[in-house]
Amino acid sequence: MKPQKMYAALLTSDLAAAEGWYTKLLGRGPDNRPMDTLVQWELFDQAGLALSADDEIAGRGVMFLYVDDVAAERRRLHALGIALGDDIEGDYSTLAQVRDPDGNLLTLATPPSRPFPPA
Repeated sequence: MKPQKMYAALLTSDLAAAEGWYTKLLGRGPDNRPMDTLVQWELFDQAGLALSADDEIAGRGVMFLYVDDVAAERRRLHALGIALGDDIEGDYSTLAQVRDPDGNLLTLATPPSRPFPPA
């Protein structure tokens, strides 16, 4: 297999409300609306985020996003009514977490300070 693109897919009970929340989080609206129960953001060339109200497409989940500056994102999101939890100092990154309105867990993390150990 040679995957070409990956979407993190999260389930939502109210697609319109989730679209609004993620529009605030990501700073822009979705790029695609392939069907009535699905919206997608193209985040990178090989990865995106999908929100779905169809439990056959997505399930409750978690998503990690690397950001340049967790503190700056905390301030930006706070101004929009999204409160990140306290900083978590990890072995490689500083992390902060928030749950979306459906309980999906999002972790913002600074890029790793050093390479991860090989598998």
